[in-house]
Amino acid sequence: MSIQSKARREAKKRKAIKAHNQARANAPAIEPHAELRNPQGDLLAGVVRQAGVWVLGMDGRIAGSSDSAAEVLAMIKQAAALHEAQGNAVRLVYSDELRDTAVIEAAAQGLTLEQFEEQLAEQMKDRKAEPAPDVN
Repeated sequence: MSIQSKARREAKKRKAIKAHNQARANAPAIEPHAELRNPQGDLLAGVVRQAGVWVLGMDGRIAGSSDSAAEVLAMIKQAAALHEAQGNAVRLVYSDELRDTAVIEAAAQGLTLEQFEEQLAEQMKDRKAEPAPDVN
């Protein structure tokens, strides 16, 4: 094998690494804002903010996204309540930014955060109670 071949391979490898690092640097930052964990420390759900959108992840998958911090905070709180109702202890931690943004959004609708969460829970129950359309 020639010295030139090795030099070209190494240069190609360095160029690929540089391109990969550049692509990562240009990607929108992901800001973690909430996590729901069991007593063993396993992550059950989380909320991140990416490119201005709040994203809810559960069981290693994206469960949904929204422009509304109040919605994703209410949803992760509902997930925590469901785990607690099943007798599974969980710990929910969320950022001040997520909470404050959610409070502001709820206040813009003339509601407290708790009222907003109750209203969203009712809407979800109503959607769940509706029968699925018959596809025949």
